[in-house]
Amino acid sequence: MTEKTIPLLPCREIQPVVDFYTALGFETTFLQKRPYPYAAVRRGSVELQFFGMKRYDPARSYSGCYVLTDDVDGLHAAFRAGLKAAYGKIPARGLPRIGPLKDMSYGMRQFLMTDPGGNTVRVGRRIDEDGRHRPAPEETFARALHLADLFADSKGDLPGAARIIDRVLRREDERPAPGRHLQLLVLRADIAQRLGDDDTARTLLDRAAGIPLTEEEAESARDALARLAELRS
Repeated sequence: MTEKTIPLLPCREIQPVVDFYTALGFETTFLQKRPYPYAAVRRGSVELQFFGMKRYDPARSYSGCYVLTDDVDGLHAAFRAGLKAAYGKIPARGLPRIGPLKDMSYGMRQFLMTDPGGNTVRVGRRIDEDGRHRPAPEETFARALHLADLFADSKGDLPGAARIIDRVLRREDERPAPGRHLQLLVLRADIAQRLGDDDTARTLLDRAAGIPLTEEEAESARDALARLAELRS
């Protein structure tokens, strides 16, 4: 017998959620408004189901699921394209939104997206079979980036991630290498934008764009450079 798990996720209104997943290329396989709102969507082997709750607050949601894929880069590109076509832009904050693609310290290359119901779907590909968190690096700025990434995209603590980066960039006794500096600035700008602080985000992005990189440094910071281009567009 083959078993399959299908997440059941809450939302306040069904139709905006169905529209979101339609933009991502999902097919609606079931939709009802009465006697209670319920919907099911499918894209390939990924199936999600949703139920409506009148008093549900999407902004306070902690629900979600993880989707494993062999082609996380391809899905990220396809989802971004679908959202841009449907919404006229790629939503990066508020609800709905889609986040950057990045390598995490627990052996996953992933991105996060949150639907209008507040459900966060993590989409990732294994890049290391050891799924345990790596120890934080010893080097000051690599450690700060490691911890800030975890706070922002695993713990969901954006203010905490911002404090980590702000504190380390204020240090006067040592300075980060150019590639690491760019990564920290881009992550901090991303956090600022998600918190609604557009002025700070623009200032940080301008600083990041002005950092000269060697070819080797640019390769090691390729995800941050891609995010920099997205945030400045």
